[in-house]
Amino acid sequence: MRDMIKRRKTRKIEIGKIFIGGDAPVAVQSMANTKTADVAGTVAQIKRLEKAGCEIIRVAVPDMAAAKALGKIKSKINIPLVADIHFAYQLALEAVKQGVDKLRINPGNIGSQDKVERVVKACQKKKIPIRIGVNAGSLEKDILAKHKDKVTAAGMVESAMRHIRILEKLKFRDIAVSLKASDIERTVESYKLLNRKVGYPLHLGITEAGTIFRGTIMSSVGIGHLLYSGIGDTIRISLTADPVEEVKVAWEILRSLGIRKKGVTVTSCPTCGRTEIDLIRLACQVEKLVADVEKDIHVAVMGCIVNGPGEAREADLAVVGGKGVGLICKKGVILRKVEEKNILKEFMKELNNFK
Repeated sequence: MRDMIKRRKTRKIEIGKIFIGGDAPVAVQSMANTKTADVAGTVAQIKRLEKAGCEIIRVAVPDMAAAKALGKIKSKINIPLVADIHFAYQLALEAVKQGVDKLRINPGNIGSQDKVERVVKACQKKKIPIRIGVNAGSLEKDILAKHKDKVTAAGMVESAMRHIRILEKLKFRDIAVSLKASDIERTVESYKLLNRKVGYPLHLGITEAGTIFRGTIMSSVGIGHLLYSGIGDTIRISLTADPVEEVKVAWEILRSLGIRKKGVTVTSCPTCGRTEIDLIRLACQVEKLVADVEKDIHVAVMGCIVNGPGEAREADLAVVGGKGVGLICKKGVILRKVEEKNILKEFMKELNNFK
């Protein structure tokens, strides 16, 4: 599958110790939902996100207290720190002073031309990239009027190009761009339109996607479609939930498309009347137990002999259920038959010893 997806070539930019765009892997981002001025609380949450696989973290910077906390936060975490700023150029300058790895701003709304120039020069001096973040909910009034007060994909791209030109005029090109709407159609259309206009790395997301259930589906369909089309250099899943859940969903999307490999991939069947073991419970137990396993392997948990043997042949490790028993398989070879009560223990024994 990986060979079927041909990612478009974009400008490669550096964010702290990692890169996005070019030949760099699609990176996973999230955003802390703590009060940024609460250094201890914010760092604690970022540490949990790091453990879950977050590779870039963004924090809100609504005031100077939050801006002045950025340096302390950055000194205690291991992944690049992005400052999310609206309207106030002073906050952007302070964030640069504090040593953040990237700014998320819209140059057109942080003040007059001289103020934009001051922020851009500060970023140039410290080699800090800028993400232009266009959101369907906050388009400029003149663009809305031009499109008859409707938020359209074309209008979102027009807004993005306006901000891009401001930076390009100042000879600044370490730029990433996002175009987020709360629906799939406008989001996908916006990214595809912009993809034909610029070669900057694109940050993908469906904004205000919803709670875990709906937000996961919305993000998987929209972001998955773009990634499969070769568009996207970094992703953030927006969920009304613990941000750790955003990271989990992001990785599952990337793994499902074969774009990134991290940890164990679990395949399990949907169950049917032929199932004679407690497959739902077993599959959930396996998924939970392998959540923190770093080995890049494929595991199958199957309920009966109809599809079980075929899946077992394709998996590195597999359990194929029978009547009160399970076959433990490794790379298609049956290792042993065990009683249902011992399936999980015997499976984990093989997983821990897998090479």
